[in-house]
Amino acid sequence: MHELSLAGGILSMVEEAAAREAFKRVVQLHLEVGRLAAVEVPALRFALASLAPGTVLDGAEVLIDEPGAIAECPGCGQTVDIAAHGDPCPRCGAWGLVPRGGDALRVVDLQVL
Repeated sequence: MHELSLAGGILSMVEEAAAREAFKRVVQLHLEVGRLAAVEVPALRFALASLAPGTVLDGAEVLIDEPGAIAECPGCGQTVDIAAHGDPCPRCGAWGLVPRGGDALRVVDLQVL
């Protein structure tokens, strides 16, 4: 379950921001987890909830957006929506799509006190 290490990294990043920006508590944490990021969102939520007590994330609302994935097709040159790595182009059926988005995990913003 690599989501626990991802949650630990998110917590570390937020705690570093708290030290740098002098805030004491996060009210809302807004994340973006792309469809191709290989992250199980329920497991990430659970890991964050498990690590939060006693930290700046304790009691924070966690919002997670899950944007779709896009890729460029070498066959037809179009940018297309895809559901998973290894999918063929939905327009021309070619293989070898090159992902261009939807493969990241990122902190979008924080609401803090």
